[in-house]
Amino acid sequence: MSAAFIRRHRKRKLKSEINVVPYIDVMLVLLIIFMVTAPLLNLGVDIDLPKSNAKSVETKKDPIVVSVDAEGGYTLKLQDAGRERVDAAQLAAKVGAVVKANPDIAVFVAGDGKASYDTVYQAMVLLQTAGVQKVGLMSKPTETR
Repeated sequence: MSAAFIRRHRKRKLKSEINVVPYIDVMLVLLIIFMVTAPLLNLGVDIDLPKSNAKSVETKKDPIVVSVDAEGGYTLKLQDAGRERVDAAQLAAKVGAVVKANPDIAVFVAGDGKASYDTVYQAMVLLQTAGVQKVGLMSKPTETR
């Protein structure tokens, strides 16, 4: 008998090990999928912005209030002045001047419940370009029955 014939018919020893490489690959793919999708899970939350049970913010000075009406117009109420109807450029200029003088002043946006989200968002963008660091959204308290 030749050596090649003996090698071909020699019994192979059975392995008693489990190959875990495919399981590790599946685990890593699932880990990546969960890491990517976890931040996106809270985007589908239904909210109703105009009503809330939030406590009022306590400030030492009167805040600046920017009101956005249903038609998209802006009304500005400064600390010591009354309400004044302004356009976008006037809003940015007046609020920017007050914020430069007093950077810790509170600024709130009061959006009409029927105003579009984009209109309220644009008011917040205008305030950000005027130098306001933090903007609060105003709402009316829910009715208790």
